[in-house]
Amino acid sequence: MIVDKAIYAEGRRQDIDGDISDAVDLARSRGDCFVWIGLFEPDEDEFELIRDELRLHPLAAEDAVSAHQRPKLERYDDTLFVVLKTLSYLDDTSDIEVGEIMLFLGRDFVVTVRHGAGNPLGPVRHRLEKDKELLEHGPAAVLYAVCDEVVDHYGVVAHEVEVDIIGLERAVFDPQGRDVTADIYSLKREVLEFRTAEDPLVPVMQEIARGRVAECAGTREYFRDVLDHLLRVDGQVDAHNELLTSVLSAHLALQGKQQNEDMRKISAWAAIIAVPTAIAGIYGMNFEHMPELHWRYGYLLVIVVMAAAMGIVFYKLRKNGWL
Repeated sequence: MIVDKAIYAEGRRQDIDGDISDAVDLARSRGDCFVWIGLFEPDEDEFELIRDELRLHPLAAEDAVSAHQRPKLERYDDTLFVVLKTLSYLDDTSDIEVGEIMLFLGRDFVVTVRHGAGNPLGPVRHRLEKDKELLEHGPAAVLYAVCDEVVDHYGVVAHEVEVDIIGLERAVFDPQGRDVTADIYSLKREVLEFRTAEDPLVPVMQEIARGRVAECAGTREYFRDVLDHLLRVDGQVDAHNELLTSVLSAHLALQGKQQNEDMRKISAWAAIIAVPTAIAGIYGMNFEHMPELHWRYGYLLVIVVMAAAMGIVFYKLRKNGWL
C-alpha cells in the first residue's frame, strides 16, 4: 500500500491532492521538482500503476514486489534501482530480523518500497523535509537519507550483538555456567546473516562515493560519510564473527577439560576399588591350601590389608591431582 506521497519543489513539500499520474505530470512539466512515493509491501496490482506511470523496467518492478534481493545498484535506462537490507534486533530472542528497502530513482521521481518491519521511512522523510538545503539535491538526497538511516541502524544492531557476545564470554568462563554451545552457534548464524546484509552494500556505497553514479554527483560528500560508517560496521561484524569462533573454541576446550577431569576421577576410584576386588578375588578361588586360610585372625588381616592398600592408592592419586 502507499504510505505517503508528495511533491518536493525547491526543498519544500507539497502534498498530492489528486492521483499519482497528475502529480508525476506536474513534476515533469515543471522540471524543478520531484515526486516521492512510499510503499509498504505492495502486491502486483498495487505496483502496476506505479510501474506503468513511471515506465519502470519489468525486471526491477518484479524484484520490488517479490523482494528477497541482495544489496545492489543497477541501472535500467535512465532509472537507478537500489536495494538495501534493513536489520532489526529482537531483544526477546536476540535474533536479527532482515527486511528490504528498494528505491527507484529517476530525474523527477523517487519510489521507495519497504518490506519487513525494520527501518520505517516516516522519520527519514520528516528529517529530510527539515533540511531544505539537502532536499534541494533532489532524488539523490532521498537515497542518501535512506542509506544513512539503514547504516546507522546497522551500528545499533552491531552494538547489541557485542553485548550478547560479552554475555556468552562470561557464561563460558563461569565455573558454574551452563552449556552455551547452542547459543554460540545461534548467535554466529545471526552474525553471518548480518554480514550477508551489510557486506554487499560496501561496493555500492564506494561506487557512489567515488563519483561513478552521475545522479549522486552533488551528494558525494554525504555518501562518503555513509561509507565511513558502513566500513566501521563491516569491521565490527568481521571482529564479532572471529570472536565468536574463539569463544566457541574456548568453550569446547573447557568442556573437554572438564570431561577429562571427570574421566580421571572415575579412573582413580576404579583403581582404588580394584585393590580390594583383587584380594577378594584371590581368596574367593576356593583352593584348599592358601596362606592364612585357617588362621584365626586371617579375616581381620585381609580387611586391614585392603584398607591400607586403598588408603595408599587414595593418597597417591590425591597427591597427583587425580582426586
